[in-house]
Amino acid sequence: MTEPASSYPASAHDALAADTFRRSRGVWRSLALLAAVIAVLALFGRFALPGEGGGDHVARITILDTIATDAQRVKLINDLIEDDSVKAVIVAINSPGGTTAGGEELYEGLRRLAAAKPTVSVIRELGASAAYMTAIGADRIFARRLSIIGSIGVLYQHVNAGKLLDTIGIELDKVASGPLKAEPDFNEPMTGAVRESIAALVGDSFEWFVDIVAERRQMARSAVLPLADGRIMTGRIGVETGLIDAIGGEEEALAWLEAERDLVPDLPVRQAWPRPSGQYDWLADFVTGSARAALGLPEGGPVMLDGLISLWQVGATP
Repeated sequence: MTEPASSYPASAHDALAADTFRRSRGVWRSLALLAAVIAVLALFGRFALPGEGGGDHVARITILDTIATDAQRVKLINDLIEDDSVKAVIVAINSPGGTTAGGEELYEGLRRLAAAKPTVSVIRELGASAAYMTAIGADRIFARRLSIIGSIGVLYQHVNAGKLLDTIGIELDKVASGPLKAEPDFNEPMTGAVRESIAALVGDSFEWFVDIVAERRQMARSAVLPLADGRIMTGRIGVETGLIDAIGGEEEALAWLEAERDLVPDLPVRQAWPRPSGQYDWLADFVTGSARAALGLPEGGPVMLDGLISLWQVGATP
């Protein structure tokens, strides 16, 4: 008769457990080593291998989708300023806007860039709100006749779900250090001092937005204010109102740079941002995707905005 497992000597169980642990540890070590090798190869392929070659060129910064602050993009702009082979920069824009801080960061970065290199903005389908804020950081703005531009303004949205919570029987309570801490609350309307504090926040950001539009477009502030009611307009109307300079795209931008900024004709245009894909970028994507999957995170996904935004439409995509 076979003895039950519990009758085996304890030493046999210990040996089996130790052997299983050693094999498991060996597998994980091998996987970790493989991941490290793949990561090194991916970085080597992205940064060490020659891409399109050296030589003088025009750099292209592409701004797509929702704008937010980005430390890597700031570094890229600073690198372009220091790169003597970059003779001019084209900022290609197709965005509904984004956070006010993200637009401010891009605007300030492009002003530094334009002080060092001829810089032109080209609005494709859409350049509204914080994306228009970005565009005016350049020396000149081009847009298609039927591009959508404008939407000068700032937005703070609040949802009052108090009636819904009452209906389903949920009551919220809190202890705060001050009457405006964590306000507005989503179970109450935005009224009184709470509304006033938010209005001051929006107003301060809006005043700055109007000021830089007036400064960069060389317009009187009184002329900008009627255009800063949040309206959008076509590129053609943008030329008429002075919000953009000319109708055109990248070809027209290059022609202007050659005629007005003495750019050498026929220089190649090279993508600087987002960084162009390299030969081994699939390895980096594999490592990143595996890590996200291991952490239970979704692939990609929209940028979640919190706080003040300068956006043509919340949830809009170009």
